[in-house]
Amino acid sequence: MSDTATRTVVRTQGRRAYAAYGARSSGTRHPLVATAMVLPLAALLAVGFGGWEAVVTQASSVAVMLGR
Repeated sequence: MSDTATRTVVRTQGRRAYAAYGARSSGTRHPLVATAMVLPLAALLAVGFGGWEAVVTQASSVAVMLGR
């Protein structure tokens, strides 16, 4: 049991050292930013594979799941 605290301290120090090099901390991204990042790739794949119906179906399912 006493080793648990030591491991936690080591992990926390590792994260701080990683963040010191300009890495992004693990937080949540705003939904609009995430959407803006994903939409261009989704559109490219939909055009490339001809799957507009599949994209619409998936987007609808996700929207229902999120309750929007």
